[in-house]
Amino acid sequence: MQFIDIVFYSFIVVVCIQTVFYLGIFSKFAFEKIKHKKAKTIPVSVIICAKNEAENLQNFLPSILEQDYPNFEVILINDSSRDHTLDVMEQFEKQYNNIKIVNVRNIEAFWANKKYALTLGIKAAKNNTLLFTDADCKPVSNKWISDMSSHFSHTKTIVIGYGAYKRIKGSFLNMLIRFETLLTATQYFSYASLGMPYMAVGRNLAYRSETFYDARGFMNHIDINSGDDDLFINEIATGKNTAICVTKTSFTESLPKTTFKDWVLQKRRHISTAHRYKLKHKILLSTFYASQFLFWGLAIALLLTTFNWPIVLSLVLFRFLLLYLILGKTSKKLNEKGLLAILPILELFLISMQMVIFIKNLISKPHHWK
Repeated sequence: MQFIDIVFYSFIVVVCIQTVFYLGIFSKFAFEKIKHKKAKTIPVSVIICAKNEAENLQNFLPSILEQDYPNFEVILINDSSRDHTLDVMEQFEKQYNNIKIVNVRNIEAFWANKKYALTLGIKAAKNNTLLFTDADCKPVSNKWISDMSSHFSHTKTIVIGYGAYKRIKGSFLNMLIRFETLLTATQYFSYASLGMPYMAVGRNLAYRSETFYDARGFMNHIDINSGDDDLFINEIATGKNTAICVTKTSFTESLPKTTFKDWVLQKRRHISTAHRYKLKHKILLSTFYASQFLFWGLAIALLLTTFNWPIVLSLVLFRFLLLYLILGKTSKKLNEKGLLAILPILELFLISMQMVIFIKNLISKPHHWK
C-alpha cells in the first residue's frame, strides 16, 4: 500500500469520527426542545467578582439590579482593584439595599487568585442559591434570574447557562470569538444533555452553596489561577445534579476582546485548565479536535494531489453538510447570527489559532486572571 493510500483511508476514518461526534453527540442538543420551567421564588445571591472594572460596573450593573425577581441580593467582590471599582460599588450600595460588598486585599498565599476572592464572596452570601456572572456582562433580559433559578430542583443543584459575546459588525475577530463560543457551547451543552457535563462558563452559571462546600470549594485546583468555572464543574457535575438553561431570556452578553493579542491571552488562560479535566473528557475533547485538524490537513493534501478526488470531494461536502445542519440548529437556539456564511473560514482559522495557543502554553504558562 502506497503512502497516498494510507492518507486516503485515514481521511475516511477521520470523516467517520466527525460524523459520530456531530450526529451521535452534538445533534442531541441541536434538536432537543428547549425546556421552559415554572418560575420559582427561591432566594438567590448573584455574585460578581470584579478586578479593575469600574467602567463596566457602571454600565452593566443596573441590568442586574433591575431584574424582575422578588428575592435576590447582589454580592460585589472587589478583588484588589487598582482603579475606582470600589468607589463605583459603594455608589450603587447607597442606591440599592440588596447589595453587599466584599473588599478583598491581596495576601501572599493567594496573590491575584480569583478563586480566593470568589470564595470570600460565596461565604458572604446569605442565600443558598448562587448565580454567577462577570463584571463585563449583562443579562439580555430582566428574566435572567427567574429563568436560571427555575431549573433548580431537589436533585438539580447546578444550572449551566449560555454566555454570549456582543456582536460587532464588520469585525472578523468578533465573528471568530463568537464562533468559538458557539462551538464550545455546542460541546458542553451536548455532553450535559447526554448526562456527561464537563464544563461551564462563569459568565452564566449557578449552583447551590452546599454543592460548593461539599466539594471543599476550589481547593482541589487552587494552585491554578483559572478554572473557577470549568474545573469546578468538571469535578462536581454529574448527569443527575446538573441542568442546562438555554431559554433566550436567560442568556448573558459580554464584551468581546477587540485585538487578537488580548483574545489569545484570554484563550491561553482558558485552555490552561484542560489538562486537569477527567480522563474521559480529555479523550473526547482531544479526539474531536484531532479529527477537526486532520480533516483539514488530509482533505487539502488529497485534493491537491487529486487522488480519488470525486470520493474525497463528496466526503468533504458531506462533512460540511453536517456542520451546517448541526451548528445551524444550535446557532438558532443560542441566537448567534451571521456566522454560517463563512463557517469553513472560521473553522480553519480557529483550529490554526488553537494549535498556536496550545504550543504557547507548552512553552510558558499564563499567570494572573487579570
